[in-house]
Amino acid sequence: MQISLSKENRPIVVASLFVGVILIAGTAYTLSTTGTAPLLSVNYLLQQLQTGSFLGICAAGMMMVILLGHIDLSIPWTLTAAAMTATAVGGDLAIPTALGVGVCVGLLNGIGVAWLRIPSMIFTLGVDTVLRGLMVAQTGGFAPQDRATPVMLFLAKDRIFGIPAAILVWAAVSIVIATLLTRTGFGKSLYATGSREGAAYLSGIRTRWVIIGAFVISGVCAAIAGVLLTGYSAKAYQGMGNAFLLPAIAAVVLGGTHILGGKGRYVGTLVGVILIVLLNSVLSIMQMPEAGRQIIYGAVIIGMLLVYGRNQRVTS
Repeated sequence: MQISLSKENRPIVVASLFVGVILIAGTAYTLSTTGTAPLLSVNYLLQQLQTGSFLGICAAGMMMVILLGHIDLSIPWTLTAAAMTATAVGGDLAIPTALGVGVCVGLLNGIGVAWLRIPSMIFTLGVDTVLRGLMVAQTGGFAPQDRATPVMLFLAKDRIFGIPAAILVWAAVSIVIATLLTRTGFGKSLYATGSREGAAYLSGIRTRWVIIGAFVISGVCAAIAGVLLTGYSAKAYQGMGNAFLLPAIAAVVLGGTHILGGKGRYVGTLVGVILIVLLNSVLSIMQMPEAGRQIIYGAVIIGMLLVYGRNQRVTS
């Protein structure tokens, strides 16, 4: 039991250690160059987590799909479509419209993967392309003139008891996801389906509906991130979700979720998101060129995967 627990927690422990190393390295750099330590400032960390909440919510939805051994490549334009449609509608219906877009895209992805049996990588990439075409057609290829609603601005920029509202939204999403995974039959079915879909089906689990449910959650999470990002930017714009796909996948994998499904804990995804946010922050402070950022970013990911993944056995 002790060995099993150690192996299960290894990715989280390693990721946490990397977070500590990044904080120490970044603080040492700023102290030596400017004589300040912004990374140890509560306000600075809250600001970083505020912008990181968009990635965190996308990663929460992505984890649900990866636990099944699938992937959702439609997140960038699901986020964008939800945001642009919401701002076009405006008023009190803006946020419900965004969530509706997320649900519809999730249902489409789930039906394509679960019922039509099309590989998720191919189908969701196709859906992403369709959404991009629809948004270009809606705006005529130009940036939309619609603005974020007051509620969007509040959720993205304002603070509640000194804590950015965006972080509280991320916390609420995290509680829902963690509860689904650990306290509900859906969560158990999700792990079972991801471990061995055929065996889960024979045991009585409605695996198709589990897959659809996971993709719907992913779509809704992308839509929520779109709402927050619109409020933070004060408007929606073309391609606003493109920067979140690979970091969301990286956060999930760095947190220890098995890319082939069946294994993973949500706390690991949270640590993975924090690691990526802090790493990007430190590289920005160091004014690292984009090429250098990509090299370091990739090296950290590969290094972590080697550290906690080299002794894992592939089971059939």
